[in-house]
Amino acid sequence: MSNPELERSIEAILMVVDEPVTELTLASVLERTVDEVVEALEHLTGSYEGRGFSLKAINGGWRFYSHPECSAVVEKFVLDGQQNRLTQAALETLAVIAYRQPVSRARVSAIRGVNVEAVMKTLVTRGLVEEAGLEPETGAILYKTTSYFLERLGLNSLGDLPALAPYLPDLDRLDEILESLTD
Repeated sequence: MSNPELERSIEAILMVVDEPVTELTLASVLERTVDEVVEALEHLTGSYEGRGFSLKAINGGWRFYSHPECSAVVEKFVLDGQQNRLTQAALETLAVIAYRQPVSRARVSAIRGVNVEAVMKTLVTRGLVEEAGLEPETGAILYKTTSYFLERLGLNSLGDLPALAPYLPDLDRLDEILESLTD
């Protein structure tokens, strides 16, 4: 039996989720029984046949997905939208965050020697960086890279980031140069 009000509420919730939502969560939020939610989800699933999207139960939860037959057009849309490459400033800021996370915006600015507020907004908007709590001493927001960052770089974990040491200047040589300048 169809329940349009419940189905509409489920659709509204599923339109804004980033990860699959369990039947129990939906039932709790909507103040309905799990059986009612399951029945509504099953009815909705059948009602989307022939559409550009589908409703699927994956990994213990429900979510909308684009239809597999539309993958070429979705890929084109997503890739065309991502052709704007990151600026050098954004790449440098992202590198600082990746290697120093969790890190505050002020710390990133201090390391880079410039204000990074606008760049940080870009990185957050693109889903490469997210908030990671507050710094205990100052209350500053801390930032870290996202799973999307790892995915875009083709990494399984942050441990797969290349070592920085080969790219840093020879510190012994730098010390010698600094000493010669002060003599």
